[in-house]
This record gives sequence, structure tokens and C-alpha cells, in this order.
Amino acid sequence: MAQSIPKKIHIPHTEVEGCSITGVLQQWQPDQPTQGKSIALILHGTMGHKDYLYQKRLAHRLPFDSFRFDFRGNHETPGIWRQGALGDDVVDLQVVVRYLVSTYGYKIDLVVGHSRGSIVAFHWLCTSEEGKTVTGFVNASGRYRMHKIYDNLLPIYKPAFESQGFYEWRVTVARKEVNAKIYPHDLEAFAHWDTSIVWDRFPLSTHALSVHGLNDKTVPPYDATIYARALGTRTPGTHNLYLMEDADHNFTGRQDDIVDTILEWWQLCERGDLKTGVWRTGVRGKL
Repeated sequence: MAQSIPKKIHIPHTEVEGCSITGVLQQWQPDQPTQGKSIALILHGTMGHKDYLYQKRLAHRLPFDSFRFDFRGNHETPGIWRQGALGDDVVDLQVVVRYLVSTYGYKIDLVVGHSRGSIVAFHWLCTSEEGKTVTGFVNASGRYRMHKIYDNLLPIYKPAFESQGFYEWRVTVARKEVNAKIYPHDLEAFAHWDTSIVWDRFPLSTHALSVHGLNDKTVPPYDATIYARALGTRTPGTHNLYLMEDADHNFTGRQDDIVDTILEWWQLCERGDLKTGVWRTGVRGKL
């Protein structure tokens, strides 16, 4: 049985001196020309990395080439991670896109984002020339109401903000302990990031799928319904909403389910069989 072949590459950052973005190029025919071929981009979330959650297994099961990478300050890409630096992530994404297009001749056909990665992808799709021609976008656990981050985190961060001016977040990433400092201005910058541009600037022809776990305690599932409203009136682009029962923010224990859903949705996307509405899993082709 044929399998795609992974290749780790380092993309020189055109905006940050001494930084290279590390990622994995997953190719089905690495010995064949890539000019004009489609590629999928798989974007991780906060304090994640290119191989966590469902990202790696999705890359292995997609029927065409893909690229997944670590954003600046995450895992194998150098830099300092900052809570409010969403703009830096957008720049990183643009650097990756330009490299894949100019070096390999790829066409960005599908973008799959999780959480913070979804927020970044939304902005890139709404503001870049390359984003206008993307066929499909998967928004997994994406936040819309950015200010709601205060509800969960401010009670945790506030004592540290008052005592030492920052909160030290200790987390394990790819089996390594990482310490990140979060300052009040970082939280404020994150909370004021503009997601409303999706209403007027999201590409009219790009099909979108929003997947959100109903047990998500990090981002309220209601945010997915806002994206459904914002993107559901476009034409010829469609939007499907899938609220996954018993799933949390990271789809713990449901990673095969989300991969199956993305692949099924993409097959319908390629066939031109999508219609805007609520995704009913297990009812193939009937939306």
C-alpha cells in the first residue's frame, strides 16, 4: 500500500534574522515535479507543535501533499513565544506560503487550523492574495469572541500579575518542559485581535468546515455558531458546522473521528457536493 513520505525542511525566515521555520513536508511522489500541485497546510494551536493532536495522522491520511510546521517560539522553530503575538504567527504563515509557492510551485488548496492556528488562518485567508484561491478551510476549535479569554485565564493570571508583573506558564511540549511568561499587555493584545473581518473579507469561493467539541472548556462552542453565521451566506462558498458531542478542546480520544470528518468533507468539497448547513456525521453526502 502506497504511503506518503515525510521530509523535514527548514524555511529561512525573511522577516526575522537567524530564524528558520521547521516543518514536515509530506509528499506522495517526492521524486516527481511539484509545480502546480495542490498542498494542504496544517496549523497547530497555542503551545502546540506540528505533530501533536490529530495533525500528524491527518497528514498521513490526506490524499495529497501537506506541510505542517512549528510557529515561531514553538518546539523546533526558534524565537520567543508570546500570548499576544498573533501578528507574528500570520507573518510566519505568509513566509511558509511564499516559500512553498516559489520553491516548489505548490498551490495552497486546503488549510486546517486548530484553535490559535484557526485564528491565524482566518486572518491570512482574509488578507492575503494567496488566500483568495484556497479551496477549503477547516476551523477546529477556533475562537471568535477573543475577549472571552479573560473569563478563563484572568482569575488564574491576576495574582501573578499583581505580585511579579507576569504569569509563568509551565507546560510540556513534545515531552519537553517549557516555561513561558505571559504579561498583561500580551493578554490584552490577544483579547483585542479583530476576528470580525471574516464577515466581509473571507473569500467568497472558499468552502469552510467548523468543528467544535461540545465539551470544550477553553473556547465556548457558541463561537463556532458565530462563524457559521458569518460564513454561511456566501456563494459559491459553503460553510458546514459540526458540533462534536463529548469532545473537548483538543478532541482527546476523538482524533480519528476528526480526521475522518475532515477527509469525508474534503471528498465532498472536491466533488462539488457541499451545501451550507449542519454537518450530520455518518450520513455521507447528505448535508
